[in-house]
Amino acid sequence: MRFFYGDLERKNLKNDVSYYHILPTMTNRKIDAVLFDLDGVLINSFECWYQAFSKMLRAYGKGEISREEFEEKCWGPDLRHNLAALNLGRDAARRCVREQLNLIELIELFPDVREVLHRIKEEYKLKVGLVTNTPRENVDRIFEHFKLSNHFDVILTGNDVKRGKPDAEIVVKACERLNVKPEHAILVGDTETDYQAGKAAGCFVVGVGAKSAGDVQIEKLDELFTKPFSLKLF
Repeated sequence: MRFFYGDLERKNLKNDVSYYHILPTMTNRKIDAVLFDLDGVLINSFECWYQAFSKMLRAYGKGEISREEFEEKCWGPDLRHNLAALNLGRDAARRCVREQLNLIELIELFPDVREVLHRIKEEYKLKVGLVTNTPRENVDRIFEHFKLSNHFDVILTGNDVKRGKPDAEIVVKACERLNVKPEHAILVGDTETDYQAGKAAGCFVVGVGAKSAGDVQIEKLDELFTKPFSLKLF
């Protein structure tokens, strides 16, 4: 079986509501794989990372950071990028990672994740990959905690690349590991960082959540199979 999506046209409706529909005259594009970001897409780890980051800042005498400022300036980009902007290095990064591991019980798995991953692999017969800036040690602990590893064909983390998202390196590398072309992959993310990485690699990007960026946006993962854009199996 092969999976396709049609080229999409966006129309703005009243009250700033938008929707997407397939243009039937456009050429369909084969899809072989779906790549997922981790934080904000499969899990809610915002509070966990915020507390870990805050503890690290206090330890290095950098003062407090509000949740709003953390979300605006730090949520999404590579941890190495965030720390470099604060003139902090590897020791600070390791401390932040350790703090996050100690707070793993604060992480929540979104309720529809397992069903969505199962359907993509078993029903649609697509390859599934993880592309996250989160360090390997943390990803391994999170996947062990939620029993997610068997749903993925490839798992790439911030430790597996020289440049994390928004650079396209991790997306391109995942596609190479899966033996698929980036233009035949969908990237599902929740930040502008994900969008930039996906588009730079050549993927079709689905944004999850109202604040996400993407070729299309959805509110929940199970909308990958329904609205606001149609996915058709041929």
